[in-house]
Amino acid sequence: MDTRTNLVVLSAANFQKTIDAESIVFVDFWATWCAPCTQFSKIYERVAEQYGSILFTTVDIEHEAELAEMFSIQSIPHLMVFKQGIAIYSDSGVLPESSLKELAEQALVADVRAIRKQLDEEQAER
Repeated sequence: MDTRTNLVVLSAANFQKTIDAESIVFVDFWATWCAPCTQFSKIYERVAEQYGSILFTTVDIEHEAELAEMFSIQSIPHLMVFKQGIAIYSDSGVLPESSLKELAEQALVADVRAIRKQLDEEQAER
């Protein structure tokens, strides 16, 4: 668990399994020394409490540099959203609570079937 809250902590060892197993996953890339990350974490935690059908997770880039590098995280806080294993959002900065809630609502209704179909077809061609 994240030391800040009851959020799920992701590591290189459990990242892909978690993304694949859950319908919607929000991933907050952060670090303890990052003041904007601390500010955003309070917002992130409040919104997480309101959306039980979404898995809210964290990645401490100090301990998981491999993941930060894999996703080219250049600035934190950085939020990524995955739906059915597909990245549907990725951006840096502190989102206001209203924007994070709107993003959660959009993630809930996002239809990724066409993207999933295309990815599956590309995989089958290999």
